[in-house]
Amino acid sequence: MGFCFAVRHRCPVTQARRGHLQTRHGPVDTPRFMPVGTSATVKGLTTEQLGRTRAQMVLANAYHLHLQPGEDRVAAAGGLHRFMAWDGPILTDSGGYQVFSLAGCNQVEDHGVTFRSPRDGRTIRMTPERSMAIQNRLGADVVMAFDHCPPAQASRQEVETATDRTHRWLERCIAAHNNRDQALFGIVQGGRHGDLRRWSAATVCSQDLPGFAIGGVSVGESTAHIHQVVKLVSPLLPEHKPRYLMGVGSLAEMAQAVAQGVDLFDCVLPTRLGRHGTALVQGDTWSLKRACFRDDHRPLDDSCPCWTCRHHSRAYLHHLIHSRELLAASLLSLHNLTHLQRFCNAMGQAIVEGTFAERFTPWDSASPAANTW
Repeated sequence: MGFCFAVRHRCPVTQARRGHLQTRHGPVDTPRFMPVGTSATVKGLTTEQLGRTRAQMVLANAYHLHLQPGEDRVAAAGGLHRFMAWDGPILTDSGGYQVFSLAGCNQVEDHGVTFRSPRDGRTIRMTPERSMAIQNRLGADVVMAFDHCPPAQASRQEVETATDRTHRWLERCIAAHNNRDQALFGIVQGGRHGDLRRWSAATVCSQDLPGFAIGGVSVGESTAHIHQVVKLVSPLLPEHKPRYLMGVGSLAEMAQAVAQGVDLFDCVLPTRLGRHGTALVQGDTWSLKRACFRDDHRPLDDSCPCWTCRHHSRAYLHHLIHSRELLAASLLSLHNLTHLQRFCNAMGQAIVEGTFAERFTPWDSASPAANTW
């Protein structure tokens, strides 16, 4: 089906690995951050600009594309790649995250989830079979199983019920998945409960799927809990399959997860920060709204090769933000995504060179190693 994964290099001290993921639409070198293009667009950027960040794979969302414009229209346009003019690999989320994020306007049952559309109030019925049909029509390279993602504050009984439901929905997704050109990934749930995570990992990994994801993180729990979950679950996933940590995109969290053997990441953080006037610089966050940048004519980050840093000053970005110009969000998003791709590339190169443990564990933006990538 044109999908394969191989581990090319390993860190001798940690579980970090440099992998190569091959899809129908090209390769992905891991570790790799995937920009989020929920509605077939990474907000504020053209796909040509996105390519300049050295992004290799992007994420889109089946639920939101089902609402607008609809999977049939995307299919009629030639599929998601042609529709959004992105030639590289694409992963589609199943709509399972919206079970969590839109909890106020949905009803979850064993058969599926009934949503009230935030666009027009109409009723949307999402089942494992429907999610697979939507994703099959969209035509992404990787499709995700429809799962039940509970919030961090859910009780143990609620998490156990959601985890069991996720397992049963996975079986239905596998039965309904009818496009063998697409790789179906299963998702491990279980919340903060170690025994439920072990149970979920064993159950989900009993299916011979092309890849596996750690879900149910970044849903309101602390960073320490995320690290605990990743440290527990990642070694339980098949060694020869890609491992995807959903919803994580800070440098510290990615470095710690890569040290545990995680390969893929996604998060809305870099573009959301950009839309709010914030840049990622040397692992730190800078609000360009601050008065100290008003007359600062230096590049945002003189080590960064992105268009923003090569052509514009901190003072200009400060001006755009205070003038409420749309260009500010685009320029900062372009930089922030480049920042994360550079970080992933540096981690991968360090794994190849055998210096990952020295340079990236533990990751601290204030350490000397923070300035060496």
